Amino acid sequence: MNLKEKSLHLHREYNGKLEIKSKIELKSKEDLSLIYTPGVAEACKEINKDKNNAYDYTIKGTTIAMITNGTAVLGLGSISPLAGLPVLEGKALLLKEFGNVNAFPICIDSNDPDEIVKTIQIIASGFGGIHLEDIKAPECFYIEKQLKEILDIPVYHDDQHGTAVAVLAGLYNAVKFLNKTLKELKIVINGAGASGIAIARILLAAGAEHIVLCDINGAIVAGDPTINDAQKEIAKLTNREFETGNLQDIIQNKDVFIGVSVENVLTKEMVHTMNQNNIIFALANPTPEILPDDAKAGGARIIATGRSDFPNQINNLLVFPGIFKGALKVRAQDITDEMKLAAARAIADLVTEKELNENYIIPDAFDKRVSQVVANAVKMVAESTGIAKLVAI
Repeated sequence: MNLKEKSLHLHREYNGKLEIKSKIELKSKEDLSLIYTPGVAEACKEINKDKNNAYDYTIKGTTIAMITNGTAVLGLGSISPLAGLPVLEGKALLLKEFGNVNAFPICIDSNDPDEIVKTIQIIASGFGGIHLEDIKAPECFYIEKQLKEILDIPVYHDDQHGTAVAVLAGLYNAVKFLNKTLKELKIVINGAGASGIAIARILLAAGAEHIVLCDINGAIVAGDPTINDAQKEIAKLTNREFETGNLQDIIQNKDVFIGVSVENVLTKEMVHTMNQNNIIFALANPTPEILPDDAKAGGARIIATGRSDFPNQINNLLVFPGIFKGALKVRAQDITDEMKLAAARAIADLVTEKELNENYIIPDAFDKRVSQVVANAVKMVAESTGIAKLVAI
């Protein structure tokens, strides 16, 4: 069987990838009276006195809701929330495996942003955090913003922030290897949706100053009435020289290409027009914007993709398990930019100076040290900035 056939067989054999298991053995009437009636009433009364007791007496403190409406599923586009459920199951499995955090996959059958916000608001009290997944731009920005204002638990959109943190971690080490700084780099981001805009924002927060975003119509420029609201906002902060044209025009004399777009939009001839010692992060999946051999032939010095069969895999798995592990540990009320920056630095610092080279700028996605260092970084920021509800133990 090929990979597609094996994957379908696995999903069918196990009838999905998740199940609910009890932490407590039920062997006697006494067990029954403790975990259910009448004993369970005591826990209910304690939570009724103070809702924060739910973190101690229920799964709230170790559990998030993982939510999609299926409008931006992998490279498949809008395929319905139910068709996006296998992705949620997979992400929930990874969250448990790497962060020891539980996640309930929830499919919301609506494309109305306000209806999605209201639905999540109504169900949120039973969870310690909200993980948004595979919701298309620009609606994802609005949904996240509204939920952050309404809820007192962390809200995190992985397509935005997981990608952005992983990119920054890799870029930290790429510039370190090349003896450069983020501030001096001229960066082009191809793809001005959720991931591209989030990457631009975190790079600006980290000190980058020269960034141009491109979409299918070319460079994103302030004052363009045809772009969406999220693009208008990021345009105020980027492309300060008002560059215009398509990717082939914009990429000339740039130091970094970051692709979160579609396959095969970058050629080796285009890479050749970039500055020397350039950096290529071609992250489209399953086929990147340019294959590593072609990028290298064009003169690229450091190349990363989103794939595990090439060096330097930029993978959200490096980020979201540790983010939620740390946030839940201290009952953080938000996941802030400071947390994301600290997480990126923690990931990058796992690669020692002796290990750092062109083909190793970021830890392997299966390196289980990553989630712990990310969790520690998130906890420290939460405690120092006062958004933690309790001190970590």
